[in-house]
Amino acid sequence: MVGALLAAESGLHESHLDTFASVVIAVAVYWLAHAYASALGRRLALQERLTARALLSALGEESAIVRGATLPLLVLVLAWAAGADQPTAGTAALWSTVAALIALELIAGLRARATPAELVLDVGVGATIGLGIIALKIVLQ
Repeated sequence: MVGALLAAESGLHESHLDTFASVVIAVAVYWLAHAYASALGRRLALQERLTARALLSALGEESAIVRGATLPLLVLVLAWAAGADQPTAGTAALWSTVAALIALELIAGLRARATPAELVLDVGVGATIGLGIIALKIVLQ
């Protein structure tokens, strides 16, 4: 999600802080929306009331969304600190997202002791999502 957002926002912001803030806000909204949808589905299925505990539990279950945003945000901040201009920092963060998708799929496959064919599928899924992010950047430039 962060990669797609960075691709869509490429060149839209004038400052690093604007880019960073938009990513943080989008991740927070996306995380809350996923958690809320999970909690709502549970409430509808089990006829339960919404409680703070149920919402907090759903937020915990969906915390991978926030963890997934950490690397591109870190790359964005490091590029900013190193003096890169905003478009360059955004591009570096976007490419870190693509690389992470592929690497994490490979790691997941290796940890699951996937066969070579399954590893190709794992890496192919990550690469396909990465290519989608790159295509979005190209189309929106």
